[in-house]
Amino acid sequence: MLSVGIEIGGTFTDLVAFGPQGVIVAKVPSTPARPEEAAFHALTAAGIAPSAIGEFVHGSTVATNAVLERKGARLALLTTAGFRDVLLLGRQDKLRLFDLRYRRPVPLVAREDTLEVPERLLADGRVETPLDLDAFAPHLAAFLAGARFGAVAICLLNAYADPAHEQALAGLVRRLAPGLPVTCSHEVTQEFREYERASTTALSAYVQPVLDAYLGRMEARLAADGFTGDFSVMQSNGGRVPALAMRRNAASALLSGPAAGVMGAVRQAGLSGEHDIITLDIGGTSADVGLIEKGRPDLTREALVDGLVVQMPMLDITTVGAGGGSIAWVDEGGLLRVGPRSAGADPGPAAYGRGGTRPTLTDAQVIAGRIPAGKTLAGGLVMDEAAARAAFAPVATALGLSVEEAAESVVRIAVANVVAAVRLVSTERGRDPRDHILVPYGGAGPLHAAAVAEELGMTRVLVPPGAGVLSAYGLLAADQALLAARTRRRVISPGAAEEVRRIVAELEAELGARLDAYGVAGARRLEVTLDMRLVGQAFEIPVPIAAEALPDLTEAALLGAFSAAHERLYRAPADTGRRAVEVVSFRVGVLVPREGLPGLSAAPRLVGTVRGPMLIEDATASIWVPPGWSATEDAAGNLLLRREA
Repeated sequence: MLSVGIEIGGTFTDLVAFGPQGVIVAKVPSTPARPEEAAFHALTAAGIAPSAIGEFVHGSTVATNAVLERKGARLALLTTAGFRDVLLLGRQDKLRLFDLRYRRPVPLVAREDTLEVPERLLADGRVETPLDLDAFAPHLAAFLAGARFGAVAICLLNAYADPAHEQALAGLVRRLAPGLPVTCSHEVTQEFREYERASTTALSAYVQPVLDAYLGRMEARLAADGFTGDFSVMQSNGGRVPALAMRRNAASALLSGPAAGVMGAVRQAGLSGEHDIITLDIGGTSADVGLIEKGRPDLTREALVDGLVVQMPMLDITTVGAGGGSIAWVDEGGLLRVGPRSAGADPGPAAYGRGGTRPTLTDAQVIAGRIPAGKTLAGGLVMDEAAARAAFAPVATALGLSVEEAAESVVRIAVANVVAAVRLVSTERGRDPRDHILVPYGGAGPLHAAAVAEELGMTRVLVPPGAGVLSAYGLLAADQALLAARTRRRVISPGAAEEVRRIVAELEAELGARLDAYGVAGARRLEVTLDMRLVGQAFEIPVPIAAEALPDLTEAALLGAFSAAHERLYRAPADTGRRAVEVVSFRVGVLVPREGLPGLSAAPRLVGTVRGPMLIEDATASIWVPPGWSATEDAAGNLLLRREA
């Protein structure tokens, strides 16, 4: 039986499969109107029948696109009396400080679609205002009448401390409106900060019907074609879960595509002994970068999707609009810009010959000769240099440049955008990119990697085999994983270590039971991180705790771990001698490691060492070796590019 990973991107859909005959790779154009169609086109292109698949792992931008395009369900929000405007108020910050026309992101729930519930819990879980379901039921029935809502989100004040009121209210909704999807905040995130919890709950409820329907269509068609294997989906945290679990927490799929690429890069680079890496995924729509140390990607506690906060563990990835389809344009001040708008899969860059007329980064590389004119891409697309030049002509005229000069300028701007993103995850967090190796992938990553590395002072680039489909490989390389976070404030004083062990054990048991219910078997690994801070501080820092250290954990060890994390982040010791330290939230992951997956090896691309300038082609990507760089291939099939002194 085959193990198959399919990742649906904005422009192309990628497939990697492993079986008795080795590795199978396929790449086809995405079908944005019905994304699942591209997945089955990829199976057809690879010659794989669903009945031959024992393990199917999937990653998609369906949840993200539902938010970006506002194509989710009309949403009702039930919240504690006095908190009707929690989503409208949000946090008093601006995502673009110097934009005089800036407007806050529009919430997913209209104000008139929010109903206040007369109840209130305190932060420690004690009831201040009881929930009277009998008295509230008529108001709720009138609010839900008319079948105008597609889903309901419930986010009550301090429900992370005790979910009883949310559970009772959800039961009432289901009695009054059978079949209406209901999402409760305690099922999505059990952390404090009311706006972040409400935003995450709304996002999950908003995309849940869309994702549920999408996965249902996938499952139905797979079953109709004879598939009887295991179906799992990639999460934003870098782990995968059975599709059933994803349906219950749709927000965890919002950044699944970029996460898959990172996991593939970690696995493939590790085969060459490289564990401190910076990933660079340049696909058709965007460029995603991340920093990994010691083979362990960092998790961030929250992220933004179209300006809306998602409060849950996600791989720490920064995204910029510098994909191959990113459109070049001249702004009102006469300056050349690249992105964030993209030509996407339809019509795509002008060079694809599918009706696109806007100049893109891909067109610029065709004009520069780093993507050969006449090259055939996935789906039979033949690169048309004349169309690329025609698209660039208006931009070149507006700037007073030749077409070649305009194209090269676009490439330099795209590289600068990527460099800025890399600095966000490295130098601005106290890490030197020169201590890492750059790992590019995606269809356009290897084309730009050496230029990015030069700007950052990096001297080494590692290009995996099959770089253009590495995200699909990452789906198969990922562990099965469930993560949970829970806010429980505890000052580090006598007895704190015992309480830490107790809460971690509770979360581990809960996650283990869920894995059992999903039928996930195999040896399990425990990961623990505590969010800690000096008492009085507004924000916390993540403090990893080794699972093997838990049985003998002491209060002194907790303080020492906090001080070490503080110094690593701020290059200064924490003042634990004069100020108390507290744990704010507990983060626990239970993982079933992926074992036995081979590397994404391919036919050798090089013999010996070559020196640039040179363009190296493989089946899924083009690798540019500029002047002053050399390239060799190692035993794992990775190309190692070095900048020569």
